[in-house]
Amino acid sequence: MSDKKIHLKIITPEKIVFENDVDSITAQGVNGSFGILPDHIPFMAALDVDTAEVLKDGNKIIFSIIGGAFQFKQNEAIILTEAAEISSDIDAQRAKLAKERAEASLSSAQTPRDVKIANAAIARAMARLKAASKN
Repeated sequence: MSDKKIHLKIITPEKIVFENDVDSITAQGVNGSFGILPDHIPFMAALDVDTAEVLKDGNKIIFSIIGGAFQFKQNEAIILTEAAEISSDIDAQRAKLAKERAEASLSSAQTPRDVKIANAAIARAMARLKAASKN
């Protein structure tokens, strides 16, 4: 196995959620999932609301990712996202309640905007629950 690493930064508007050297990155783009290993060719993708999995020294680290952009170049990776959370920090019960509230909002939505907002809230809650379940 190669000793080469990828320097990964996960950044939200509020803070740097994660910054470290990792072995690989797997994430969900809007056009499908992708994986990155050291020395990959330059790559950019729009991210879906889902999870990203990082392998660091043989350990998996899972993040909920709320959309955004991924960029990889010269073993440097950046995830710019609206929100990100490491799975071990996610309160699964709170995420489940958020999903239930969003589903209730969806069932009573009266405008296309209400539907869009409720669907986005459901997607965020589902990403958090998916990440928490992989913890």
